[in-house]
Amino acid sequence: MKFPVMAAALAALVTAPAAAEVTRSTEIGFVSRNEVVVSATPKEVWLALISPASWWDKAHTWSGDAKNLTLTPQAGGCFCETIPEVDEPGRFTLQGSVEHMRVVQAYPEAALRMIGSLGPLQSEPVTGVLTIVLSKHEKGTRIVWEYNVGGSMRYEVPVISKAVDGVMATQLAALAKPLGVVALPPPPAPAPDPVPADAPATTTQPAAGKPAASAIAPKPAAAPAASVAKPATAPPATAPKPGSAPSAGAPKPATTPAGSAPKPASAPAAAAPKPAVTPPASAPKPAPKPTPKPTPKPGSVDEAFSDLDDKPGR
Repeated sequence: MKFPVMAAALAALVTAPAAAEVTRSTEIGFVSRNEVVVSATPKEVWLALISPASWWDKAHTWSGDAKNLTLTPQAGGCFCETIPEVDEPGRFTLQGSVEHMRVVQAYPEAALRMIGSLGPLQSEPVTGVLTIVLSKHEKGTRIVWEYNVGGSMRYEVPVISKAVDGVMATQLAALAKPLGVVALPPPPAPAPDPVPADAPATTTQPAAGKPAASAIAPKPAAAPAASVAKPATAPPATAPKPGSAPSAGAPKPATTPAGSAPKPASAPAAAAPKPAVTPPASAPKPAPKPTPKPTPKPGSVDEAFSDLDDKPGR
């Protein structure tokens, strides 16, 4: 496979589809997306898609010949390449093969999804998912070609992502060319966001050297109306009660009520002890009757089994 520096892939952007770009790029992966519209029907596009030997760029094969490519459009099917045997004077090799990708979904005339690391990515521990979607368009069929790559790689992602995107654009252009590429006008530029109706009006800045109108004649601050202080009204004098000291404002001496002797501290009344409750005397238990000793069995066999008869025991 011719993947030296991917310069040829980048040069192929001249024939790239209408939309081709790296839509996402991180430290460990990227997404390449390409899109084109052809005048063929979805059935015609599908039949061409599953026959890569008729359109895949031979510059991106291991054998140098796209006729060695095959694709089985079934889950588990292989997008493979045969390495022919060599039988020539002084050199003989056996036949080999390469698995480019493996099919995980084949929906005729609608979608083809394969997993695999293409080109130089095959030597890296990355995973690539190629999804090709077909949809009806008013002028034929739209083909969306997306390659999602993720994982650790020794390449610099900004460099390898552009190179791989160029190869994907080249392959899609090769597929679309015999199907009749439809030239589409570029998408219109997005309209600017409308200004909301309730947006505040912009304040006109005063000319240089002229003070703002609000600074020319500042209004004096209105003084608060003076309130007339009301005279303090003295509370009405109350007649002193008999027996109380008439002097106002002087501290009252502590008066001891006459004839009242201080009450001695009363000791808590001693609680009468409760009489001890004597449990009722229980009647003495009768002495256990002696267990009667069994009558010794007689020595004869008949008398030994006499307790099994209906007769009362002897």
